[in-house]
Amino acid sequence: MKVLISADMEGATGVTWPADVEPGTEQWQRCRAMFTSDVNGAIAGLFDGGADEVLVNEAHATMRNLLLEQLDERATMITGRHKALTMVEGIQSGDVDGVVFLGYHAGAGAEGVLAHTYLPNSITGVWVDGDPASEGRLNALVAAEYGTPVILVTGDDRACADALTYAPRARTAAVKDYVSRYAARCRPPARTFEDIRAEAKAAAGLAVRHDPATDRGPYTVEIEVDATQLADFAGMVPTVERVAERRVRYTAATAHDLIRCFKTVTTLISNGIENHYG
Repeated sequence: MKVLISADMEGATGVTWPADVEPGTEQWQRCRAMFTSDVNGAIAGLFDGGADEVLVNEAHATMRNLLLEQLDERATMITGRHKALTMVEGIQSGDVDGVVFLGYHAGAGAEGVLAHTYLPNSITGVWVDGDPASEGRLNALVAAEYGTPVILVTGDDRACADALTYAPRARTAAVKDYVSRYAARCRPPARTFEDIRAEAKAAAGLAVRHDPATDRGPYTVEIEVDATQLADFAGMVPTVERVAERRVRYTAATAHDLIRCFKTVTTLISNGIENHYG
């Protein structure tokens, strides 16, 4: 049994504030240890449940946040940028039996601690075939295309509720409860380690690779931004059309193409942002 952990940071234990996840800040340094503890809880639980191999893919910002020297030595880790499938890099090997979305969060425009989709503020909403799409939903579509079920999602309570909409059979472990976008009622890391470990052990029983979901596309993606020039930038990508002042749309034949186009669009959007005015 091989399991991939896609590890994001906004949904990690103790994280509530932008500085908690911004590389280089004092608070980020502090929160890295709690983030690593969450990942180690998942690794321990997966091995408790019978996993033979656990691969961790760093999925936040610079993708150099986890403390390798503190990582459970039974696992291996992909760290650093840039990667073809970004947050679920490694799933394309075709031998991953289950994927864990660890430290995930609610999507842009939704209630949740540090809620966003790829970009912190500039993207105000994402939809796939008319349904609101968090990072979890986007990555779950990619995982399904490779026959890999989502078996566990951790984050705040809103991220766990979101998971039920795209992976209803997955286990969930809430490490904090939403109060506002920048506040949460948090459990301490000693407790969340054990909570995640217990859910990961149970989730290992769901790690059964399926036939690849090759008949689900095409997918129509709409992205809404907070300033008109960002829609102009997004529209520079071939196949992406501007459909409103602050909204663009594209159609992708596969989830693989969906996520790669999405990454391209968000990269261009981020380059169109000016300080203060957005």
